[in-house]
Amino acid sequence: MSGDEQDWLALRPQEPSPSQCCGSGCKPCIYDVYEKELAQWERAKALQDKSLLVGKKEQSNNSELNPDTFTAFSVSSVEQLTEDTYQYKFELPGNSSLRLSLGQHIVLRGVVNGLEVQRAYTPISPGNAEGYFEVLIKCYEAGLMSQYIKTWKRGDVVFWRGPFGGFPYRPNKDFTLQQPEETQGAFPVEENTQWHGELLMLASGTGLAPMIPILQSITDDEEDETFVTLVGCFPTFDKIYLKPLLQDLARYWNIRIFYVLSQETSLEKLPWSYQENTYTGRLNEDLMKTIIKSCRRKPFVLICGSSAFNEDMSRYLKASEIDENSCFVF
Repeated sequence: MSGDEQDWLALRPQEPSPSQCCGSGCKPCIYDVYEKELAQWERAKALQDKSLLVGKKEQSNNSELNPDTFTAFSVSSVEQLTEDTYQYKFELPGNSSLRLSLGQHIVLRGVVNGLEVQRAYTPISPGNAEGYFEVLIKCYEAGLMSQYIKTWKRGDVVFWRGPFGGFPYRPNKDFTLQQPEETQGAFPVEENTQWHGELLMLASGTGLAPMIPILQSITDDEEDETFVTLVGCFPTFDKIYLKPLLQDLARYWNIRIFYVLSQETSLEKLPWSYQENTYTGRLNEDLMKTIIKSCRRKPFVLICGSSAFNEDMSRYLKASEIDENSCFVF
């Protein structure tokens, strides 16, 4: 493949996965946006004119997140977590909030060498966080968007649009006991939402991002009795993201967190508090069966990682007799 062909493939819009569509009739749907951008890319490629990808899109400076137009947000802090992964914090005016539903992602627009690139990221801050939102981003050496992101510093303005997608979750609690008898049934259950006895979260690297707001939502609700088992897959102990936050979450009675470290060969050098809940090597079929067997209730599984990781997890889950209807892939 020629270098020019590789450049075009790098600029091709990424097709959304089925789970990224929330099914609630959003206008524009993430698929509408994709089809529009794909048509623009195909026309530019046919004419061999990359300048057609720079097209000026509508943008706003009113700090109101919108799925159809890009909105300006200011970088308020940059924290490097590992050699290639950063936590970015963005400022919201006053005490305003993005008001994101669980699992929703937003789309970043970047311009590299005069060419426009877009990528989707899931904020790790609570959806109702006031005055800010945070995003976890891994930068790749050859990534076009990464080249743009690496230039960010405090005070820079970047453009986002959204939100899109989402995980239809309901707290696991007895709604009947909470309502007076005369009002029972008066508050209809929101369509497409469901509760689960236990969530099994399988996350690889920055695939941890959509899991964090869901975990925080559960721990913040004293009446939510959902059990959670999070399995975070990382190369080494030093490359585990957000350790303090994860340790705090693991202290809750209904939260368990395991780590699978593919490049570690021994647990002896790890802090003692991590040794009991950490495995070396990769998350394989046998380990998956062991973790599922240890779940306290029949789990509903959330998966987020690379395409290869997602495919492997789906195969291991099938071998563990977990039905595909009991899985959600971000």
